[in-house]
Amino acid sequence: MITADAAEAVDGRRLRRQQNREAVIDALLASFREGHYQPSSNEIARRAGLSPRSLFRYFDDIDDLHRAATTRELRRARPLLELGIEPDAPTGAKIRALAAGRVRLYEQTASSATAVRISAHRYPVLAAELAARRSFLRAQIASLFAPELGRSDRALLPALDVLCSFESYELLRVDQRLSRPKTEAALTCALTALLESTGGAP
Repeated sequence: MITADAAEAVDGRRLRRQQNREAVIDALLASFREGHYQPSSNEIARRAGLSPRSLFRYFDDIDDLHRAATTRELRRARPLLELGIEPDAPTGAKIRALAAGRVRLYEQTASSATAVRISAHRYPVLAAELAARRSFLRAQIASLFAPELGRSDRALLPALDVLCSFESYELLRVDQRLSRPKTEAALTCALTALLESTGGAP
Protein backbone atom coordinates (compact mmCIF):
# COMPACT_ATOMS: atom_id res chain seq x y z
CA MET A 1 0.00 0.00 0.00
CA ILE A 2 1.34 3.42 -0.98
CA THR A 3 1.40 5.85 1.91
CA ALA A 4 0.41 9.50 1.64
CA ASP A 5 4.04 10.52 2.11
CA ALA A 6 5.20 8.20 -0.67
CA ALA A 7 2.51 9.47 -3.03
CA GLU A 8 3.49 13.05 -2.26
CA ALA A 9 7.13 12.26 -2.95
CA VAL A 10 6.23 10.71 -6.32
CA ASP A 11 4.11 13.76 -7.21
CA GLY A 12 6.99 16.03 -6.18
CA ARG A 13 9.45 14.19 -8.41
CA ARG A 14 7.00 14.28 -11.30
CA LEU A 15 6.51 18.03 -10.85
CA ARG A 16 10.27 18.68 -10.69
CA ARG A 17 10.78 16.59 -13.81
CA GLN A 18 8.14 18.59 -15.69
CA GLN A 19 9.59 21.89 -14.44
CA ASN A 20 13.06 20.87 -15.57
CA ARG A 21 11.77 19.79 -18.99
CA GLU A 22 10.09 23.16 -19.42
CA ALA A 23 13.26 24.95 -18.27
CA VAL A 24 15.28 23.17 -20.96
CA ILE A 25 12.74 24.08 -23.66
CA ASP A 26 12.74 27.68 -22.37
CA ALA A 27 16.53 27.74 -22.64
CA LEU A 28 16.51 26.48 -26.24
CA LEU A 29 13.85 28.96 -27.34
CA ALA A 30 15.63 31.83 -25.56
CA SER A 31 18.77 30.98 -27.55
CA PHE A 32 16.73 31.12 -30.75
CA ARG A 33 15.35 34.56 -29.85
CA GLU A 34 18.91 35.81 -29.38
CA GLY A 35 19.91 34.57 -32.83
CA HIS A 36 21.84 31.53 -31.58
CA TYR A 37 20.14 28.78 -33.55
CA GLN A 38 22.39 25.79 -32.91
CA PRO A 39 23.38 25.87 -29.23
CA SER A 40 25.28 22.88 -27.87
CA SER A 41 23.70 20.59 -25.29
CA ASN A 42 26.13 22.02 -22.72
CA GLU A 43 25.00 25.57 -23.48
CA ILE A 44 21.34 24.60 -23.24
CA ALA A 45 21.86 22.80 -19.92
CA ARG A 46 23.85 25.68 -18.43
CA ARG A 47 21.17 28.15 -19.45
CA ALA A 48 18.48 25.94 -17.93
CA GLY A 49 20.38 25.75 -14.64
CA LEU A 50 21.09 22.03 -15.01
CA SER A 51 24.23 19.97 -15.32
CA PRO A 52 25.06 18.86 -18.88
CA ARG A 53 24.78 15.20 -17.84
CA SER A 54 21.25 15.70 -16.54
CA LEU A 55 19.88 17.21 -19.75
CA PHE A 56 19.06 13.85 -21.28
CA ARG A 57 17.21 12.64 -18.24
CA TYR A 58 14.37 14.72 -19.64
CA PHE A 59 14.83 14.18 -23.38
CA ASP A 60 15.86 11.11 -25.35
CA ASP A 61 18.20 13.10 -27.59
CA ILE A 62 18.52 16.46 -29.33
CA ASP A 63 15.82 15.41 -31.82
CA ASP A 64 13.43 14.86 -28.92
CA LEU A 65 14.26 18.28 -27.45
CA HIS A 66 13.71 20.04 -30.77
CA ARG A 67 10.45 18.16 -31.23
CA ALA A 68 9.25 19.34 -27.82
CA ALA A 69 10.25 22.94 -28.53
CA THR A 70 8.56 22.85 -31.95
CA THR A 71 5.40 21.39 -30.44
CA ARG A 72 5.24 24.20 -27.90
CA GLU A 73 5.77 26.86 -30.56
CA LEU A 74 3.10 25.32 -32.79
CA ARG A 75 0.67 25.32 -29.88
CA ARG A 76 1.44 28.99 -29.24
CA ALA A 77 1.07 29.86 -32.92
CA ARG A 78 -2.15 27.94 -33.54
CA PRO A 79 -4.51 30.89 -32.80
CA LEU A 80 -2.45 33.03 -35.21
CA LEU A 81 -3.24 30.68 -38.10
CA GLU A 82 -6.89 31.73 -38.19
CA LEU A 83 -7.54 34.38 -40.84
CA GLY A 84 -11.12 35.15 -39.82
CA ILE A 85 -12.48 35.31 -43.36
CA GLU A 86 -14.32 32.90 -45.67
CA PRO A 87 -13.64 31.97 -49.32
CA ASP A 88 -16.85 33.69 -50.46
CA ALA A 89 -15.70 37.10 -49.18
CA PRO A 90 -14.58 39.75 -51.69
CA THR A 91 -11.15 39.07 -53.13
CA GLY A 92 -9.69 42.34 -51.87
CA ALA A 93 -10.81 41.62 -48.31
CA LYS A 94 -9.28 38.13 -48.49
CA ILE A 95 -5.99 39.53 -49.75
CA ARG A 96 -5.82 42.01 -46.89
CA ALA A 97 -6.71 39.32 -44.35
CA LEU A 98 -4.08 36.94 -45.69
CA ALA A 99 -1.33 39.57 -45.78
CA ALA A 100 -2.12 40.72 -42.25
CA GLY A 101 -2.41 37.15 -40.98
CA ARG A 102 0.88 35.97 -42.44
CA VAL A 103 2.81 38.98 -41.15
CA ARG A 104 1.23 38.56 -37.70
CA LEU A 105 2.16 34.87 -37.66
CA TYR A 106 5.74 35.41 -38.78
CA GLU A 107 6.33 38.31 -36.42
CA GLN A 108 5.44 36.06 -33.50
CA THR A 109 7.32 32.97 -34.65
CA ALA A 110 10.33 34.41 -36.52
CA SER A 111 13.03 33.06 -34.19
CA SER A 112 11.71 29.50 -34.06
CA ALA A 113 10.90 29.51 -37.79
CA THR A 114 14.48 30.51 -38.58
CA ALA A 115 15.85 27.86 -36.23
CA VAL A 116 13.76 25.13 -37.85
CA ARG A 117 14.97 26.08 -41.32
CA ILE A 118 18.62 26.20 -40.26
CA SER A 119 18.50 22.86 -38.45
CA ALA A 120 16.07 20.87 -40.62
CA HIS A 121 18.85 19.24 -42.64
CA ARG A 122 20.33 17.81 -39.43
CA TYR A 123 17.16 16.63 -37.72
CA PRO A 124 14.58 14.57 -39.65
CA VAL A 125 11.86 15.48 -37.15
CA LEU A 126 12.34 19.17 -37.93
CA ALA A 127 12.39 18.53 -41.69
CA ALA A 128 9.09 16.66 -41.41
CA GLU A 129 7.59 19.41 -39.27
CA LEU A 130 8.68 22.10 -41.71
CA ALA A 131 7.13 20.19 -44.61
CA ALA A 132 3.89 19.81 -42.67
CA ARG A 133 3.76 23.55 -41.85
CA ARG A 134 4.33 24.51 -45.47
CA SER A 135 1.69 22.06 -46.64
CA PHE A 136 -0.86 23.47 -44.19
CA LEU A 137 -0.22 27.10 -45.17
CA ARG A 138 -0.37 26.22 -48.89
CA ALA A 139 -3.68 24.42 -48.39
CA GLN A 140 -5.03 27.45 -46.50
CA ILE A 141 -4.30 29.68 -49.51
CA ALA A 142 -5.82 27.14 -51.91
CA SER A 143 -9.01 27.03 -49.83
CA LEU A 144 -9.26 30.78 -49.31
CA PHE A 145 -8.80 31.61 -52.99
CA ALA A 146 -10.61 28.59 -54.42
CA PRO A 147 -13.09 30.80 -56.36
CA GLU A 148 -10.28 32.80 -57.97
CA LEU A 149 -8.06 29.80 -58.63
CA GLY A 150 -10.98 27.98 -60.18
CA ARG A 151 -11.08 30.61 -62.92
CA SER A 152 -7.34 30.58 -63.57
CA ASP A 153 -4.35 28.45 -64.36
CA ARG A 154 -3.58 26.33 -61.28
CA ALA A 155 0.07 27.39 -61.64
CA LEU A 156 -0.95 30.56 -59.78
CA LEU A 157 -1.16 28.70 -56.46
CA PRO A 158 2.60 28.01 -56.18
CA ALA A 159 3.29 31.71 -56.86
CA LEU A 160 0.86 32.80 -54.15
CA ASP A 161 2.34 30.25 -51.76
CA VAL A 162 5.93 31.45 -52.31
CA LEU A 163 4.88 35.08 -51.97
CA CYS A 164 3.24 34.33 -48.60
CA SER A 165 6.10 32.20 -47.29
CA PHE A 166 8.29 32.94 -44.30
CA GLU A 167 11.24 33.27 -46.66
CA SER A 168 9.54 36.12 -48.55
CA TYR A 169 8.60 37.80 -45.28
CA GLU A 170 12.21 37.53 -44.10
CA LEU A 171 13.53 39.12 -47.31
CA LEU A 172 11.16 42.05 -46.86
CA ARG A 173 11.72 42.53 -43.12
CA VAL A 174 15.43 41.71 -42.83
CA ASP A 175 17.10 42.16 -46.21
CA GLN A 176 15.01 45.12 -47.37
CA ARG A 177 14.51 46.41 -43.82
CA LEU A 178 10.86 47.22 -44.29
CA SER A 179 8.73 47.99 -41.24
CA ARG A 180 5.92 45.64 -40.34
CA PRO A 181 3.24 47.91 -41.92
CA LYS A 182 5.30 48.32 -45.10
CA THR A 183 5.88 44.57 -45.29
CA GLU A 184 2.14 43.99 -45.01
CA ALA A 185 1.50 46.65 -47.67
CA ALA A 186 4.06 45.13 -50.05
CA LEU A 187 2.53 41.70 -49.64
CA THR A 188 -0.98 43.07 -50.22
CA CYS A 189 0.18 44.88 -53.37
CA ALA A 190 1.90 41.80 -54.78
CA LEU A 191 -1.03 39.49 -54.04
CA THR A 192 -3.42 41.95 -55.68
CA ALA A 193 -1.23 42.20 -58.78
CA LEU A 194 -1.10 38.40 -59.11
CA LEU A 195 -4.81 37.91 -58.65
CA GLU A 196 -5.69 40.80 -60.93
CA SER A 197 -3.82 39.01 -63.71
CA THR A 198 -6.43 36.23 -63.51
CA GLY A 199 -9.44 38.52 -63.32
CA GLY A 200 -10.05 37.41 -59.75
CA ALA A 201 -9.29 40.64 -57.91
CA PRO A 202 -11.23 43.88 -58.23
